[in-house]
Amino acid sequence: MNNKTEIVEELKKAMEFYQELGFKYLPVKIEQKFIILEARKRGSAEVEKRESENGRGMTSELPDFRTSALKSLRDEIGDCQRCKLCKNRKNIVFGEGQAEAKIMFIGEGPGRDEDIQARPFVGEAGKLLTSLIIKLGLKREEVYIANIVKCRPPNNREPEEDEIIMCRPFVERQIEIIKPKVIVSLGKVATHALLKVKTPISKIRGNFFDYRGIPLMPTFHPAYLLRNKKDKWLTWDDMQKVLEKLKN
Repeated sequence: MNNKTEIVEELKKAMEFYQELGFKYLPVKIEQKFIILEARKRGSAEVEKRESENGRGMTSELPDFRTSALKSLRDEIGDCQRCKLCKNRKNIVFGEGQAEAKIMFIGEGPGRDEDIQARPFVGEAGKLLTSLIIKLGLKREEVYIANIVKCRPPNNREPEEDEIIMCRPFVERQIEIIKPKVIVSLGKVATHALLKVKTPISKIRGNFFDYRGIPLMPTFHPAYLLRNKKDKWLTWDDMQKVLEKLKN
């Protein structure tokens, strides 16, 4: 395959990807940067020369694609009225973190504090998750945190099946945009929703599963660990496997 054909194929893939995300058009300069980045991975000398002619530092702008795509997705969600959770929520909790994060943590849904602040995992369970992230040698802002549903279920109940069905496509698209190296599903609701299984979390945690080509590690939800502190070491063991996966 010659360089010209590779460039055309990468342009086609890029346009199809952003069309799926809801973009109606992309500036030519942005398209060129995407092509340059992808072609560089394949060792294209011709495109390397084009990068030199058009300017330097383009690789550092790849996160801008993901940031823009996440913003577009948030705009698409809007003031969501797609399911009954909209009736009692104060805020939509979209998710937060680095658009190019290597690790993506996914929980089940916002709680009271999250609903008030419009941020994921900021209550007591969130403090425990943040502590875990720090112990992994990372900062909270270096990972991405989201939930299966974006609105708080009443009285912190588990999201119901119809609510998950309506909201799951949004977190799936967040995963597609961020393309993390590893996903950590927190608790049974997130794990069951992503893997589409019903196996108890206690039986599948600590083992990697495949989510559309991305390794997914199920582990206990931080809220569970607040009630069952003796199981914290199990989650820590799971996270060591995640770190090892990232190294490899």
